Amino acid sequence: MTIYLLPADNARKPGDLNDPPQAEDEVAERDLNPPCVLVFNASDPSGAGGLGADALAMASVGAHVLPVVTGAYARDTAEIFDHFAFDEEAIAEQARSILEDVEVQLIKVGFVGTPDALSTIAETAADYPDVPVVAYMPNLSWWDENLIEPYLDAFRELVLPQTTVLVGNHSTLWRWLLPDWNGERPPTARDIAKAAGEFGVAYTLVTGLVLPDQFIDNVLASPQSVLTSEKYERLEAVFTGAGDTLSAALAALLASGTDLVAATTEALAYMDRCLDAGFRPGMGHVLPDRLFWAEPEDDEDDEDPDAPPDFALPPHDTRH
Repeated sequence: MTIYLLPADNARKPGDLNDPPQAEDEVAERDLNPPCVLVFNASDPSGAGGLGADALAMASVGAHVLPVVTGAYARDTAEIFDHFAFDEEAIAEQARSILEDVEVQLIKVGFVGTPDALSTIAETAADYPDVPVVAYMPNLSWWDENLIEPYLDAFRELVLPQTTVLVGNHSTLWRWLLPDWNGERPPTARDIAKAAGEFGVAYTLVTGLVLPDQFIDNVLASPQSVLTSEKYERLEAVFTGAGDTLSAALAALLASGTDLVAATTEALAYMDRCLDAGFRPGMGHVLPDRLFWAEPEDDEDDEDPDAPPDFALPPHDTRH
């Protein structure tokens, strides 16, 4: 099954309604540019998630990030201590300014801090109905309980109706979308996709489903069927930032025109390689190495000790 989210000739041109037709050479020049993704997310000083993770992961698969800062975490590599939200007017002004200048192929929504910020983002997305939206719901258990429920309610009512692909861990999505689940077995990915579909979500990528023999399954589903699944061996380390990495890579691949199933498969493979090459910069958790492909290979035996250092950049062959 091949499902196209973003046909090459179906990209919405934000200025088409008011601007004169563009010259052919301008169109050709634009087609040579990397796809642009408008990202709403918080700043993360640890680099584990947030806008830093989005920028690295998307650049790795060939997209250009248009980052809208929605707030900032106070955190280290082990835990989140607090979050400071931006005023919704500041968020709206950032988005408006860049959207009037740059054509975007996709919008990605991460953690934005407040229901007011979600309302602003929903209004922005509504102005570009032909632009797909990838929404990532992280685990919010670190946050104040009095703030979680209003945030989840606003996300469900305002953002999900405009979401093309929802990404989240199985347990996180289960607690959020199926809080009254009382089945004898945990809900399947399709059960969660059906719950998300009631709010207008077309596709849901459910990660972290536990399988026997130390494997983890990741399933892309619609309310009607399972589209694809990929299982990976569980790694022993405790990681921070895996979900941000996956959702960012998926958003970038979709923005480039890759069809949904292929983009999901590639994004999961990319995340797995990032985790396999993970590193621990501090005393906390392991972070994904989103630039693993830029590391030199271990071929010390073939090195010439008298050769000058090679500072050449690796070929940019990851764009789709």
